Amino acid sequence: MNQYDLLIRNAVVYPCVDDSTQGYPLAALGVLNGKVAYLGPEEEAPVGASAVVDAGGRALLPGLVDPHTHLVFGGSRVSEFARRMAGEDYRAIAAEGGGIASTVRQTRAESDEGLFESAKRRALSMRRRGVTCVEVKSGYGLSLKDELRSLRIAQKLEEQGVIRTSATFLGAHSIPPEYRDDREGYLDLVVNEMLPAVAAEGLALACDVYCDDGAFTLKESERVWDAALALGLRVRGHVGQFCDLGGAGALADRNALSADHLEAVSDAQIERLAQADVSAVLLPGAWRTLRQQAPEAERFRRAGVRLAVGTDLNPGTSPCPDLPLCAALAVRDAGVTPSEAILGITANSATAAGKPELGTLRVGQPADFAIYPFQDANTLVYTLGSDPAWQVYLNGNLVESSAESHPLW
Repeated sequence: MNQYDLLIRNAVVYPCVDDSTQGYPLAALGVLNGKVAYLGPEEEAPVGASAVVDAGGRALLPGLVDPHTHLVFGGSRVSEFARRMAGEDYRAIAAEGGGIASTVRQTRAESDEGLFESAKRRALSMRRRGVTCVEVKSGYGLSLKDELRSLRIAQKLEEQGVIRTSATFLGAHSIPPEYRDDREGYLDLVVNEMLPAVAAEGLALACDVYCDDGAFTLKESERVWDAALALGLRVRGHVGQFCDLGGAGALADRNALSADHLEAVSDAQIERLAQADVSAVLLPGAWRTLRQQAPEAERFRRAGVRLAVGTDLNPGTSPCPDLPLCAALAVRDAGVTPSEAILGITANSATAAGKPELGTLRVGQPADFAIYPFQDANTLVYTLGSDPAWQVYLNGNLVESSAESHPLW
């Protein structure tokens, strides 16, 4: 009887455990029943496997985890892009019916099948780069029906084996047009109808709120977060992107999974994240598109805050499915070290996404991993724009394979 369903040999393995990105050459990884069954020196691996793959000395990393995406949406906002790049303010465009409201209209008008197929295409683009799990937010439906169907589509992506998902309810993303003059009425809808429906159907792990200037106030955000916690959901938030309203500290008080963006957050708020062990998710695609100053990684490092990096994949401020590229930008813009960046898209991002069983390679954990056409894992953040992984495995099954022959690096 074979010891393994699959044995990967002759790899440089980066387990990404214990805050280390040390690689181990001439290592092997054995898979049995979709789990990691062996990880160690090749010569010590028990013999016998149904399938053996020679990695050819390539780097083998845990499947990457994107801790912040808006994967499910309809349409595009390319028409706004030129205006922003010509200097118009994002918030001014949003105030005249653009921005999130534009995507809400297009999402509501799209069919379920259309939304699923477009989300699937984006997920597959990410998977080709080694991403095996994505956090997926709702937030472009902003009605009970459309928020629920967005979360069901995220669930369907995992059910069909496209990619693992960690779903987040983001009904408090913006005030929809029909509630423009009844802000309190919309918050009542979110708290009294949307959240209970999401919880009853088990559609989300967490609840997010956009707590910032031009979005939701701290008091409004706390109302939504507290309602979510009462229903058994975890919380996370878009905070401190434009203005520090105190959202990071409020998340710390609520044992949040993560506080995201943080371009304008104060040192005092960072300290509160550290004390509560809340992850900080940096989003280079957004600060680049909006031409903002990147947050300084040293401030978070000094306080002892866990750093993760996400794409913030969305049609307006970060139309980017390339997680390694975002990690490379975090290194260049924010001063994140290469080692921190790699942990920020593996172990730390899995924690931020509420999936701590992912993002590392340990015996007994899901066999999600990617093999890349280079030996040094730092190449992931050295290059600006990632090539496809050589192979990607989900639950020990090969789901992506690239005919790479001449690596650039």
